[in-house]
Amino acid sequence: MNSISIPKHNWDTSLYEDKHAFVWQYGEDLLQLLNPKPGELILDLGCGTGQLTEKIAQTGAKAMGIDSAATMIEKARQNYPHIRFDVADARSFQVAQPCDAVFSNAVLHWVKEADRAIASIHQALKPKGRFVAEFGGKGNIQVIAKALESAIASVGISKPQTLNPWYFPSIGEYASLLEKQGFDVIYATLFSRPTPLADKEAGIANWIEMFASAFLVGMSDEQTIQVIRKVEESLKPTLYQDGTWIADYRRIRILAIKI
Repeated sequence: MNSISIPKHNWDTSLYEDKHAFVWQYGEDLLQLLNPKPGELILDLGCGTGQLTEKIAQTGAKAMGIDSAATMIEKARQNYPHIRFDVADARSFQVAQPCDAVFSNAVLHWVKEADRAIASIHQALKPKGRFVAEFGGKGNIQVIAKALESAIASVGISKPQTLNPWYFPSIGEYASLLEKQGFDVIYATLFSRPTPLADKEAGIANWIEMFASAFLVGMSDEQTIQVIRKVEESLKPTLYQDGTWIADYRRIRILAIKI
């Protein structure tokens, strides 16, 4: 497998596993859509620290995991040494033998070059192989993103929207991209999933540290503290409920077959 690392996001694996386990826990019911079978070769694209890769392997399928973050892969190998994990780029990865399925949870909203990722997924699959994915869809964390951009502008940084690292497509947009590259889209849905964040009071600050650090690059410590405080003040009336922060998640879920 050809491996290419994307060094743009320095993932904290302990913070990921401790405070943000919902990322993979919510992905567990996506495995029902995948419906892995014994003996199938299944690639977990953006496997993180490997929890869902392991659940796929427990069904008797031969599971492999790739992720662009070397820290994640290192932790996944420690967690599940019996599974093959590699550092690879979603936009250009290659597999040694075609897969029965490519599975991806909470990853593809980080890949703005969606057409390149879809091309890589297509070439990794056998004919009639399936692609099963869930990731941020149109409107995902819209309230949080607007608050971040407003707070960043208030500390004197222009055009904060250019710092946005995410891609949140509509069903129509993403299904069209899949169809253009030789997929038959047989299931697609977009749904809201308000998500409680761990650490109650510090929940939104931890979330920003984990997932929105691209907005904070180049800021002084003082500016970062100011921005997080402003975001908290702005969002508290709507996203802080009964002592817990709630992220305004919207997810797109896809099942497509390689024609």
